[in-house]
Amino acid sequence: MQPRRPLPCYEPVMDEPQLLEALAADLDGSFEALVRAQQDRVFSIALRLLGDRAEAEDASQDALVRAYRALGTWDGDRIRALRLGAWLATITLNVVRNRRRRPAGAGGTEPLEFLDELEHPVAGSPETPHHRALRRESTEAWAVRLLALPERYRAPVVLRHVDGLGYDEIALALDRPEGTVKAQVHRGLALLRAAVEAESRAPIPTGPDVPRPGGSIDRPTARGPTGPVERSADPPPVLNRLPEVPR
Repeated sequence: MQPRRPLPCYEPVMDEPQLLEALAADLDGSFEALVRAQQDRVFSIALRLLGDRAEAEDASQDALVRAYRALGTWDGDRIRALRLGAWLATITLNVVRNRRRRPAGAGGTEPLEFLDELEHPVAGSPETPHHRALRRESTEAWAVRLLALPERYRAPVVLRHVDGLGYDEIALALDRPEGTVKAQVHRGLALLRAAVEAESRAPIPTGPDVPRPGGSIDRPTARGPTGPVERSADPPPVLNRLPEVPR
């Protein structure tokens, strides 16, 4: 008789109160769960503010290590009372501010999807290779426009419409009044829409080496043995590794 294989062990997903309770009870044993739950959103915030994937990965690692060190100095009651989303956003913003920033519009062509309110020009199109390419160009263009926003508007828009924080959490993360945050988000969205309108009114140049709005170049389509070769979309951004937590 063949020995029975052990059943796969799946780590249970903890909600925020459970995670905070686990961190308060055993920081070293539970911090990896925090990393797995929060690493993607920390990376996304850093990427949208820095516009460079490598810098965003480094900033994300730094932010998570800083979070670990801070939690190590707190007692259990303070950890349990933590508003995790706003707190991690604050750490990430501070790390980003301390890093070298790229000039606005110099990069940031990683595809960008807003959570709500802003509609992409090709949203709802059939999922053919051609329309996937159009959608990628649209999301790349949104990323470039977002990087061009002044800092005081960019961070609130990222936290609200990319990360999905509430206005009260954004106010806590940015240390600004909630009314100021709402006004800055509204103004940031207005500037983004104005950029789209300005682009739609501008004449569209053509040629083999003309940059498209998302930063790509209009080059002749490569052809394979059976026809045009379509470029596939890249996977969404994720961290490649867990941060090295100091012991």
